Amino acid sequence: MDLYQKIRTIPAQPGCYLYKNAEGEVIYVGKAKNLRARVRSYFLEASQANAKTGSLMREAVDVEYITVDNEREALALENNLIKQRKPRFNILLRDDKTYPYIKLTMGDRYPKVFVTRRLRKDGGLYFGPYFPGNLAHRLVDLIHRSFLIPSCKVDLSRYHPRACLQYYIKRCLGPCVEGLTTPEAYKQTIRDVQLFLEGRTSELESLLTKRMTAAAENEQFELAARLRDQIVTVHQMQDKQRIATADNEDADVFGYHYENHMLAVNLFHMRGGKIVDRRDFFWEDLPEFLTETLNESLPEEFESPSRIEPSPNTSAPEIPEAADLVQHTPIAELGSAFSPAAFFSALLKQLYLDQSYIPRSILVPIDFPDRAILADLLSERTGHRIELAAPQRGDKRSLVDLVCQNARQSYDQRFRVLQPSIKAIQESLQEALTLEELPTRIECFDISHIQGAETVASMVVWEDGAMKKSDYRKFQVKTVSGVDDFASMREIIHRRYKRLQDDKKLFPSLILIDGGLGQLHSAADALAELGITLQPLASIAKKEEIIYVYGQENDPVILDRRSPVLHLMQKIRDESHRFAVTYHRKRRQMRDRDSELDAIAGVGPRTRQRLLEHFGSIRALKQATPDALTAVVNAATAARIRSHFDTPAPNTNTLPVLN
Repeated sequence: MDLYQKIRTIPAQPGCYLYKNAEGEVIYVGKAKNLRARVRSYFLEASQANAKTGSLMREAVDVEYITVDNEREALALENNLIKQRKPRFNILLRDDKTYPYIKLTMGDRYPKVFVTRRLRKDGGLYFGPYFPGNLAHRLVDLIHRSFLIPSCKVDLSRYHPRACLQYYIKRCLGPCVEGLTTPEAYKQTIRDVQLFLEGRTSELESLLTKRMTAAAENEQFELAARLRDQIVTVHQMQDKQRIATADNEDADVFGYHYENHMLAVNLFHMRGGKIVDRRDFFWEDLPEFLTETLNESLPEEFESPSRIEPSPNTSAPEIPEAADLVQHTPIAELGSAFSPAAFFSALLKQLYLDQSYIPRSILVPIDFPDRAILADLLSERTGHRIELAAPQRGDKRSLVDLVCQNARQSYDQRFRVLQPSIKAIQESLQEALTLEELPTRIECFDISHIQGAETVASMVVWEDGAMKKSDYRKFQVKTVSGVDDFASMREIIHRRYKRLQDDKKLFPSLILIDGGLGQLHSAADALAELGITLQPLASIAKKEEIIYVYGQENDPVILDRRSPVLHLMQKIRDESHRFAVTYHRKRRQMRDRDSELDAIAGVGPRTRQRLLEHFGSIRALKQATPDALTAVVNAATAARIRSHFDTPAPNTNTLPVLN
């Protein structure tokens, strides 16, 4: 069944739809109140003119769907599918940061306290989340020092012969040894810790003061001093209020700044009316994935700036024949722009639907279609009302504007200062390396091996401001044995550019070598053998980060460590190294699976790995003397290995004699 026939069979029910490409990969996940109308609407001319939808439909060859009972279930299912499949046409949350909790293991005989990021229904008490993340660790350390509750991994379900060092330096009550503390005293301390973590400081301070007075009257001065220190700790943990909301409640406040197809988002966490932490999010590839059509002649359902997808509420025409399906309108005539409403609709689902703690108020800078449904779903999951609002005036709007100002500053720091325009970087690179032309394509090479074993090379390509992975190449070094990076580089450069020369293809603006002067001159020798003398050639040395340009070796280019040009060269170099190492590991795995050592009795996987790491290759192992082998294995195994390699292999070309 082709795509158009399949669309006619989709039910008019709520659910999620998944577009797939020719390789069967899910490239887009969406939800709909009416699946049939929503999927049909992707084939309208107006939808196809949208930059994102047009790209999506050019790749989509199949669509699957999952029906649910209502739109809220569809929203939750969409979030799960996006996180599982990671489709590239959806907005993906790249920051998977989770905040920690403090756990009291109340189910244990002697409860402990420690930091965790995972909530479980195990009878423990969880407090948090804590902002910033290190606050939870600081609080646990404070509880450990002041209240003497352990956070160690000692089994407290039984007694041990002696206590650890923490008890002797007076940082633990010693529940691991019988007689050092009593269950009643320990339970009382756990109650104090619980009050401390619940923020009931007045009640805790009153209890501690009474016990301190009683201990002093009974001349238990050491206990009284410890209780006094705990009271001081409670006072010190009173947070000073910095910026408060109008109603002094927990809230998450969002702001954003979008410019030049790049986006910065700030999230301020406010707890008890105080800003306690902030998070930064950045996206650089939104033009392809998140644009909206802005043409007054489009139908009403496509005019709203809050929509990223076609409207499911308007019935779409029947699917015509494939040949007459769409009459394309040039995108340039329609124009496209970033849709903040669509973006925040996608972002908030991924941020909150899987969270155990959600503040009572979430403030966003713009309204979006799913806001009411998402608020209802979050309220249902938390058991209390969640306000998801886009304030237009008053104190809350001022707070949103404040976060937007911070988002603009984050944008400037990330993109304006550290990331100038691609053309500016190209011009700076041309000037730094004294290139005749503006560099538009850079090919970078790296060699990878372990002591000469399985030597491979990689070539990665940077073109017009981005890595072009479709042009990446990997090579096996064929004519070089042993450790010889220079000869290996010479072979690879010769093979690559002889092929381009024979095919009469354009050479890159710059050839970049990962290495120093030796690798640079080897590459230059290979090009000279081909009669190529005017090709721009440079190398970047590790550690020193010095750039050598061929023909100007005596005057190396030393760039400031903050230079965007240096960052670009490092990015390309690191990518070539990553690609080479990945290929080398794959070759080693293939070699290890088929290792000749498997045929030797007494040589298992661990021994084989030690031998290969020590000698580097089977070839070197075959030439090893018995004394050299005994440096890795015992004498008996060394004798078997030597005997195996000394025995002539059977002649497989000889025909068997038939009796």
